[in-house]
Amino acid sequence: MTSVPDRARVRLTGISSRAYEHPADRSALVALRKLTGFDTLLKLLNGLFNERAMRLNFLASGVKVSERQFPHIYEMLRDGAYVLDMEKVPELFITQTPLVNAMALGTNTPFIVLNTGLVDLLDAEELRAVIGHELGHVLSGHAVYRTMLYNLIVLATRIAWMPIGYIGLRAIIWGLEEWYRKSELSCDRAGLLAGQDVEASRRVLMKLAGGSRLAEMNADAFHEQAREYDAAPDVRDSILKLLQLQGNLHPFAVVRFAELDHWVASGEYDRILGGDYPRRDTDRNASVGEEVRGAAKAYQESWNRSEDPLIGMVRGAAGNMATVAGGLFDRFSNRGGGSGGSGGGSGSGNSDDN
Repeated sequence: MTSVPDRARVRLTGISSRAYEHPADRSALVALRKLTGFDTLLKLLNGLFNERAMRLNFLASGVKVSERQFPHIYEMLRDGAYVLDMEKVPELFITQTPLVNAMALGTNTPFIVLNTGLVDLLDAEELRAVIGHELGHVLSGHAVYRTMLYNLIVLATRIAWMPIGYIGLRAIIWGLEEWYRKSELSCDRAGLLAGQDVEASRRVLMKLAGGSRLAEMNADAFHEQAREYDAAPDVRDSILKLLQLQGNLHPFAVVRFAELDHWVASGEYDRILGGDYPRRDTDRNASVGEEVRGAAKAYQESWNRSEDPLIGMVRGAAGNMATVAGGLFDRFSNRGGGSGGSGGGSGSGNSDDN
């Protein structure tokens, strides 16, 4: 697929973040937002001092992107916010470091940070996809829950001497880390929707794995590498893959590449560009039980595609879990009247690495 010129980029009017969120990401967000006041409380606690201090730090040590500083990046930012129909264009800072990374920070007034290592590595359309990725985190409002994960990790280190409490806390952290990784898959999709250039989004993930020498890489071979990783023939390899994920908040590059390709091949990307997507004004009607069932179905479909021997042993369990969990959430929502925060699309920031 060739690069899409600016004039051909489709604006996704009123798009909800539910349109691009991975089902596991979306179900967690919908459930948490149904807890009345939960977002507000965490945003208040997180925004009292940390957000102001972070912004002041980048204002002092980085370069604030504008019409006069990095104007080409500023136009990408404005264009991405326009395509995703965001109410406000977040601030963006460039900071000097060779580390290839990008972040979206803050809750009340979110802003984006790009490292020079990333800016130097990517071409214009690739950079547009990364900016769209970070805008996706802002639109989804991921920061509140990522802040919760960070605080739990800090707490776990302090109570490591209490075996029972520590083990229970680590179980919660493991679940949140899994959600965190799925939120990265969500925003890879957001980056594609903002840039609307499939090949550019694929190149970003290849460069994150292999650096700047793109001429030495091949997209088909990279996809085959993802299949090789998935189909490790020994159960011992499966266990090693699980252990390698512990403490890792990002899916591996080949996994992200394969997941994004699968999402495009499913037709969902084209349907969204054609105007078939959920709108923000319907977010409050999102059903927690339905989203939980959707998440379990997504896991089951992923497992059905997988050749991993360990996954083969537990394949089929997701459907049963979905029925039970979805029913429980439905009963809980009916008892509580289903009131609460929105189900997505109107979040106000996040704290995330690309």
